[in-house]
Amino acid sequence: MDKIKKNIIINVGRQIGSGGRIIAKMLADDFKCGFYDRELLTIAAKESGFCEKFFEQNDEQKGFFHSLFHMHTPFVGDGSFYDNDFSQEGLFKMQSDTIRKLADEGSCVFVGRCADYVLRDYENVVNIFITASIEDRISEIRKRKECQEDEALKIIKNGEKSRSTYYNYYTGKKWGDSSSYDLCVNTSLLGIEGTEAYIKEFIEKVLHIG
Repeated sequence: MDKIKKNIIINVGRQIGSGGRIIAKMLADDFKCGFYDRELLTIAAKESGFCEKFFEQNDEQKGFFHSLFHMHTPFVGDGSFYDNDFSQEGLFKMQSDTIRKLADEGSCVFVGRCADYVLRDYENVVNIFITASIEDRISEIRKRKECQEDEALKIIKNGEKSRSTYYNYYTGKKWGDSSSYDLCVNTSLLGIEGTEAYIKEFIEKVLHIG
């Protein structure tokens, strides 16, 4: 366990269009941590031997397949039940194993993927949730997707419905609820750089860094 104690683990949940991924990458650079967002899909696929497209199709989504393997409770168990199980629960376990392996190997910043729940028993962990005003989020999605306001709002609502369903299903907690995180922050107030600086200082104080 000594190795885990020395590592810094930062888990970042984020609303769509809030700038959460950008801030997570800035934090990874500042703290010299590995950065894992969609990169997890490639690593999990390589570790498991499954095709990466199956992880991509189920990335932070819960389709509630008609399967005997579904259990509507937080993910538990030693994993033996899921050996060679080609299901969303099986994919989630493989991704979770990859998250734990990376956290064991070094300091990391994880974006989404229920990493806060997967690493709940680790030390030196800080869980952050990043939000922004709906106006700013719509503006960001419009620029990113080159779409109109109504389409941007649809992207946000549909994406966050999938993201929250996925998180709530596997963790037994509520996505975006302040009780699930150590710090919730609104980027509309301080901007991206100001928010990152604020979070960085918070992490340094919590983990007694510097």
